[in-house]
Amino acid sequence: MQAKKFRISMRFAGIAAAMLMGFDALAAGPSAGYAPLSIPFAAEPVGADNVYYFSGESGVPGKQNEGFTANAGFVITEEGVVVFDALGTPSLGAAMIDKIRELTELPITHVVISHYHADHVYGLQAFRELTKAKIIAQEASRLYINSPDASQRLEQRKQALSPWIDDNTRVVTPDFTFEEGTLLESGQYRFHVVHAGPAHSPDDSLMLVEPAGVLFSGDIIQNERVPFLASSEVDTANWMRAIGKVRDLNPRVLIPGHGKASESAMDALNFTYDYLAYVRDRMGNAVEAWIEFEDAYEQTDWSRYENLPAFEASNKANAYRVYLEMEKAALGGS
Repeated sequence: MQAKKFRISMRFAGIAAAMLMGFDALAAGPSAGYAPLSIPFAAEPVGADNVYYFSGESGVPGKQNEGFTANAGFVITEEGVVVFDALGTPSLGAAMIDKIRELTELPITHVVISHYHADHVYGLQAFRELTKAKIIAQEASRLYINSPDASQRLEQRKQALSPWIDDNTRVVTPDFTFEEGTLLESGQYRFHVVHAGPAHSPDDSLMLVEPAGVLFSGDIIQNERVPFLASSEVDTANWMRAIGKVRDLNPRVLIPGHGKASESAMDALNFTYDYLAYVRDRMGNAVEAWIEFEDAYEQTDWSRYENLPAFEASNKANAYRVYLEMEKAALGGS
């Protein structure tokens, strides 16, 4: 299927442009009405001109990190700003807009979403309310948006992340969806958005920024952090194939869904791939040998991962989910 193509054309004249830019700048300021953040929050440059990202704290979303556990980023072009992901609360989304406004008055034109998980999308509410940006996501995002999981997760986050998530928080739907991929163009930049799921989620998508050679990977790559696998949506075999797609793109700089950006893109990519391969190998061998899960888990050497963020919270559940996946495959399930 041929990818959809959008041309970002922002040819405003005089007063019209000033009005739009002024709207965004004023609306995203301290009077925006969102619960304020007390944690450090800054747009960090990467090794490419005009590309920045927000680096979340690795761990489980909670009051200690105010929901700031994922990464997001943006690219400033001659014609506007293209954003990738929106973080995990409307307050974080509004803070993103504030930080973008400190660097440019150009309009925020698009927000591309890697996948519809709470820590990446609740910030969309601020972009919907404070900018005229169009939201783009892969069409399988609707599976989450229309599922009971969406409302259950929102209720959980209200308890865990009050006051940054409250009764006014909602899941914002995309303006445009695509199947296999789409292409955005703005100024000298081209944004290749590619569907690589189902892997971590059904709608996993990547964005390669050319000619900068920067890849926003979403949660397909999680650098120096134990990824979350404990979901019925996860397909670890396809996840590993998706990482192969990332290798084919040959990025110069990689901005993962979690963890630090890396100018050694292949090292960051290999970390996630190697974790998946290791868990699949250990649990697959256990299934083949008819070893019960608890015994298999205890017999596995986790020393290379046990000191990483999210190990205690995620690793055993990850292993059990992969054990079930390997067991199903061994019994001829699809």
